[in-house]
Amino acid sequence: MPKVTFIGAGSTVFAKSLMGDILSFPELASSTITLYDIDPERLRTSEVVAHRVAGALGASPTIEATLDRRAALDGADYAISMIQVGGYKPGTVIDFEIPKKYGLRQTIADTLGIGGVMRGLRTIPVMLELCRDMEALCPNVTFLQYVNPMAMNCWAISRASTIKTVGLCHSVQGTAKQIARDIGIPIDEINYRCAGINHMAFYLEFERDGQDLYPLIHKVYEEGRVPDWNRVRYEVFRHLGYFVTESSEHFSEYVPWFIKRDRPELIEQFNIPLDEYIRRCEVQIADWEKQRAALEAGEGIDVHRSHEYGSLIIHSQETGTPRVIYGNVANHGLIDNLPEGCCVEVPCLVDKNGIQPTSIGMLPPQLAALMQTNINVQSLTVEAALTGKREHIYHAAMLDPHTAAELSLDQIHSLVDDLIAAHGDWLPQYQ
Repeated sequence: MPKVTFIGAGSTVFAKSLMGDILSFPELASSTITLYDIDPERLRTSEVVAHRVAGALGASPTIEATLDRRAALDGADYAISMIQVGGYKPGTVIDFEIPKKYGLRQTIADTLGIGGVMRGLRTIPVMLELCRDMEALCPNVTFLQYVNPMAMNCWAISRASTIKTVGLCHSVQGTAKQIARDIGIPIDEINYRCAGINHMAFYLEFERDGQDLYPLIHKVYEEGRVPDWNRVRYEVFRHLGYFVTESSEHFSEYVPWFIKRDRPELIEQFNIPLDEYIRRCEVQIADWEKQRAALEAGEGIDVHRSHEYGSLIIHSQETGTPRVIYGNVANHGLIDNLPEGCCVEVPCLVDKNGIQPTSIGMLPPQLAALMQTNINVQSLTVEAALTGKREHIYHAAMLDPHTAAELSLDQIHSLVDDLIAAHGDWLPQYQ
């Protein structure tokens, strides 16, 4: 049975979901589940929950919990990362509050924008430390990476480590279900092909029995049936001709068109939830104690399969059952009109041979051009993280579409300085 190590297992709700997915497969029900976190209290809760999940499924795994990272990784067949470096406080709060002083507003700030850049700079060194441990303790591990900024993290790992890694997100399959609801067709009847970069992949095909369903998606817009929370994506679809995977609140800060301090009417027109991630975190924190008590008590513990790819990858690699998942991998001959080596999101076949990405060829030129604006920022952030050169942080911020649309070069330089100073020990190499 494989050893599956959860890195950041104190993210109890997400860990519970993935554990339930893994242990629900009979072939994986006796796996070793090793939980690692730096927070002993959260780790204890996750250990209790792991036993509850196993009991609910009638599974018999070996469950381990440790504060020792190297012990957790020793001999692992699979490692799953779900960490947040810097946490909500101070990390995320700083990423929102300091830009706000410059008039730069954000919604999520975890993937691109100045918030995504800073999160990447905090996170990449920790991911590479993990990879160094894996190279020494479990060199053949498959590293399932769920941490944002996904593309930056995976790109850095592919450049600086020999560890096999794939970035996993739920936006491809999640958005497909949302579109299916909008057009009134069961998702099980729909076939799609999607490609691009994480949080900016597009459905190149969306069909049922060979029939193109894009005309039905156009009708949603034409008939005024666009959900209020999804106005940004439908507006972009109207102009580019293809539907993007990530949510409207995310996508609005990847481009220069929607969040503008001198055009406040756009915020209302497109229903853009500024500071959404801050509110979301505060609600989750406020609810955590109640959730923890309920999880530990096992009150009505609900274990059902999620739409995350992690357990499917493990099951396919262990049993040889072939599946197609969407993964974030290095672009080596996969998408011809995106840069070699950047991180792309493409369909991947998974079986005993591992994760095998599919070659897509050329994307529609307007989509590749839009992705390149985000890849520029990812590339320079990775360069800063791998070289320790502070000037590349300025360059990344200068080329960020939203930041550049709002601030002058001098303001961007000053903003970066303020953020680096505020993050202090989280970014020691730039102080």
